[in-house]
Amino acid sequence: MPSSRFPTACLATLAALLLLGATPPAVAQVGRTTVTLGGMPVTLSYPTEARSTPQRLGPFEIDVAPDAAPTAGVHRLVVISHGTAGSALADQALASALAEAGFVAAQPLHPGDTHLDASRAGPQAFRTRPNDVVRLLDALAANPAWRDTLDLTRVGVHGMSAGGVTALALAGAQWRTLSLLQHCQAHLEDDIGFCFNGALTPAQQAERRAGFEGARGVPEAYLPEGLTRWEGGTTPAAPGADLRPDVRIAAVTLAVPVGAIFSADSLARIRIPVGVLGAERDEVLVPAFHSAHVLAHCSACTDLGRLRGGGHFDVLSPWPAPVAHAVAAQQIRGGTPQPGFDPAERSAAVARIVDFHRRTLAAAP
Repeated sequence: MPSSRFPTACLATLAALLLLGATPPAVAQVGRTTVTLGGMPVTLSYPTEARSTPQRLGPFEIDVAPDAAPTAGVHRLVVISHGTAGSALADQALASALAEAGFVAAQPLHPGDTHLDASRAGPQAFRTRPNDVVRLLDALAANPAWRDTLDLTRVGVHGMSAGGVTALALAGAQWRTLSLLQHCQAHLEDDIGFCFNGALTPAQQAERRAGFEGARGVPEAYLPEGLTRWEGGTTPAAPGADLRPDVRIAAVTLAVPVGAIFSADSLARIRIPVGVLGAERDEVLVPAFHSAHVLAHCSACTDLGRLRGGGHFDVLSPWPAPVAHAVAAQQIRGGTPQPGFDPAERSAAVARIVDFHRRTLAAAP
């Protein structure tokens, strides 16, 4: 059993620092503000000298300094792309950890795929999410309050769940709706949480199933262009071409991502660092079809491990019980928090994500 006493080695190190007149490095406080950028609400979390205090926003409680001034200097940016029907609050633990490490974390609400309006969730939003990030970067570069605070030459992106589509597309990977249909033709029952996402009634599921089957065996030349068109990264004009839609994107992390729809060839062409975090008991996006597919084909990817005993939404924090229950009720399978999941697993995973961005964004181009 681990000792509850402060380790002797740590006491010795602290004593040495005091003798030398040094102090241990301070963890930054976290400022938080919401602004409109690129036509979207965007929540910014950032290091500040103001004191963070508990703030209650509906059922969520977060520890931040609202609308405080950012610390002096220029900071790297990490954009956090939320999941289907998501919000900025559920990923605040990651945003705060990034701010404490000196980053600015930007969380745009993707139009038509938020907790307020999910009318475009799925492939329709998958197509536009990457450009939401590009618009955000352009708006920050032009914003007098933030442009001198940010280094936008090497930007990180983190994507959770459907946000993984955002992040992988910005890394250069490509997907198409036909790939989604073919995946669900082959693996509907095994990956039902993904294939029937948003289809809760028998009528909705029958309609969704008919859509999958309607494309079975049809030559691509006879299918609508909207099904066969490649989305996301650019199509290579020559071997070794940079496939990123925006060259400011320099590193990407994924948590329990949508991955099955991306082509193996395009994943293999990614050249920027990508970190991939899974969840051992994810039944919403089964790892064998999603995160494992990405890792199997992307040589630029690093496995950041899996949440041991964790489900899909166990990656999020804060995740209050009323929200967890409401979201679980909208899932076909696997939406409930896993009994016995150790939150320390999530804290360690957040630390690995922050460290990944610290290392990769600091590297020379």
